[in-house]
Amino acid sequence: MDIKILTEDDFLESLKLSEYAFQYKISDDRISARTDMLKKHKILGIKEQENLAAKLHIIPLGVYMKGAEWKMGGVAGVATYPEYRRSGYVRTLMIEALKQMHADGQIVSFLHPFDFSFYRKFGWEILSEYKKVTLDTKDLALLAIQPGKIIRYSKEAFSEDINHIYQMYCNQFNGMLVRSFEWWKDHVINDDTQIAVYYNPANEAKGYILYHVKDRKMDVEEMVCLDQESRVGLWNFICQHDSMVEKVFLTLPNHDPFPYFIQQPKVSMELQPYFMARIVDVEECLRKFGFNSETAPVFLHLEDPFAPWNNGSYLISHEQIKVFKEKNGSHCVQPPRRGIQLSINDLSAILFGYKRPIELYQMGYLKGNEEEVQKLERMVPHVKSSFYDFF
Repeated sequence: MDIKILTEDDFLESLKLSEYAFQYKISDDRISARTDMLKKHKILGIKEQENLAAKLHIIPLGVYMKGAEWKMGGVAGVATYPEYRRSGYVRTLMIEALKQMHADGQIVSFLHPFDFSFYRKFGWEILSEYKKVTLDTKDLALLAIQPGKIIRYSKEAFSEDINHIYQMYCNQFNGMLVRSFEWWKDHVINDDTQIAVYYNPANEAKGYILYHVKDRKMDVEEMVCLDQESRVGLWNFICQHDSMVEKVFLTLPNHDPFPYFIQQPKVSMELQPYFMARIVDVEECLRKFGFNSETAPVFLHLEDPFAPWNNGSYLISHEQIKVFKEKNGSHCVQPPRRGIQLSINDLSAILFGYKRPIELYQMGYLKGNEEEVQKLERMVPHVKSSFYDFF
């Protein structure tokens, strides 16, 4: 089957497939804006008798890894008409997408799964989890009044202070999306979004929330805080809505300290896995990652059936990354088989910070000597994964 990179002539057909597969309707006045957005995507398609049968979008984006920006390919809009399902089209598109992202220098790839097990087969692994906290009015108890102030903003009055807080917050985690001004306006904030920013006594912006208040419900979509002062200050701001709302919903990363610091932390919480991530180019990823210093190196023996350029062995030390794999049909000198055997899923979970090496070893995912795993455990910095966005 032939895979085609869709052009502007195919965009309307692509939108029709999305409407059918994801069960929504694009109004006529929005079609032009949507087709303009598609110009930023690389869309892979498979046609049957000149009709689009299946497609996949790759969105060129960036993510923060230990404060550095890495190129990321966002996989989205994977869709097939029902008459073409179970024909291997999506599998073919996923494999081609990996080749395209590798060629385009996208080191990692993210996606939002309809089914985690389906995308795990292709090497994507859980990136992050969020907790959905539900609060009743009785839970909205003020804490100590903080010395700073709250300033509210609308979409039209968007402040660079908000993006500055977000970027400082991203430095603490792996996987947070690099947000341009256009991304904020087109994908994060809508016309109904309220923004509250906490400023400390030195007039430094230290935290924000994005929220909606409607039908006596407050929905906090993001709560991003750089210190405990801003966290408490924004919590108190939420509590000041106690006469306006009956329920408050907070969407928070799993590692967020809420609700430990409130007076009654026994609240309703639901934990959900969210996005998935995958390393596309292992060699480049390992070279850029920045491992902790360790006296003895460790070998990683990697299997990646859908991105064969990653298959091989990698010697990791604080000085260099040495690679042993097939090149141009000939074999490099093979390393000794001591070391750790792992899959691309395992390596992705470890380097993004979703799981620690010793955890995966104890669950049976990593194969090898425990002493070798402990070396890798010490090499990998303790930086957690996090992700707020959607595409």
